[in-house]
Amino acid sequence: MSRTDTSTPRMDRRLVAVMALASGLVVANSYYAQPLVGAIADTFDASTAEVGLVVTAGQIGYALGLAFLVPVGDMVERRTLLRWMLLATAAGLLIMAWSPDWRILAACAVLVGTGSVVGQVLVPFAASLARDDERGRVIGNVMTGLLLGVLLSRVVAGLIAEVAGWRAVFVCAAALMLLTVLLIRTLPESVPTTDAGYRAVLASVIRLVSAEAVLRQRIAYGALTYASFGVFWTSVGFLLAGPGYGWSDARIGMFTLFGVAGALAARVAGALADRGYARRQTGFFVAVTAVSFLLLAVGERHVVALAIGVALLDLGIQGTHISNQSLIYPLRSDARSRLNTAYMTCYFLAGSLGSVLSTLVYFGGGWKAVCMLGAVFPACGVCLWIREMRGVRRARECLRVERCGNV
Repeated sequence: MSRTDTSTPRMDRRLVAVMALASGLVVANSYYAQPLVGAIADTFDASTAEVGLVVTAGQIGYALGLAFLVPVGDMVERRTLLRWMLLATAAGLLIMAWSPDWRILAACAVLVGTGSVVGQVLVPFAASLARDDERGRVIGNVMTGLLLGVLLSRVVAGLIAEVAGWRAVFVCAAALMLLTVLLIRTLPESVPTTDAGYRAVLASVIRLVSAEAVLRQRIAYGALTYASFGVFWTSVGFLLAGPGYGWSDARIGMFTLFGVAGALAARVAGALADRGYARRQTGFFVAVTAVSFLLLAVGERHVVALAIGVALLDLGIQGTHISNQSLIYPLRSDARSRLNTAYMTCYFLAGSLGSVLSTLVYFGGGWKAVCMLGAVFPACGVCLWIREMRGVRRARECLRVERCGNV
């Protein structure tokens, strides 16, 4: 039966809410350590640079999870996979909480980061459960939960650490993972879409990229916008902690809440994608990402401009992201986890590249140079979109001429 058949019920809103909540709770694990670096360094009498490796270790773990764990979602029953991922993550968080050394903390951060890709298993799971005419909205709602988890994690970590110390943050996170195990039990059972072995499944990810032109296009849009995300968020902390602003870590953490516009964009972009606007709205969202850096550049000395720029940046990036996912998942209903692996691995690597370049550019040319770098990536995306739309128009014109000739 077609998923657009009106006799097929729409996806239960409570089910969507469970997936959104679970995604947000788990992805937060990758960000708790960021505002705690100073406190952890004091505990272990280590340098901030050394303890900063804990954050890097979590990112490495997340990348490993994207590449090697998310594809398993097509091979096995997803609830079972999610349950074991959550239990392993909870164990890693508890070890982090009682870690006697920052090196052990970093090693466990790799495990926790790997398990934190639960959201990237849930998103294609949600796409599989949704009807075709509601898939964009469902993806947007689940991604809203994930984005709120990213935004609130730093603030929550700072508040808990201030009251009970940094170790309490990871204890609370472990408890939330056990709660999430109970949430996952309410999800419907999934049926594996392939009986291929693990190596064959990993190899098929490369074949999907080679075979699907739409996937390659959407990887390009996602990479170009998320690279700009890495450029901005890596260096804005230097700006806000510097002499121009002189903000505390807690105040900088609260500033990230301006990114809530991204969560709003996820819902709107998903609803519009269901109406067939995913390709057209991509150009708008990519352009918004580029334009945001004009305001961010002014924000070097004007906090209002900086705040508006952040809102536009996250709106553009997340709007592009949801538009991409809405077009990717319908390509192969039997390989949605692998499609997500191909897309998100490139997406994450692009963000990491943006972060590295941002640090080099900031200390070499200052904030204005960072904003110029950040604008270059989505500007290339706008050019790519214009080229794509010209190709679409030419194809439609050729089809019209062909039909007229047949008449």
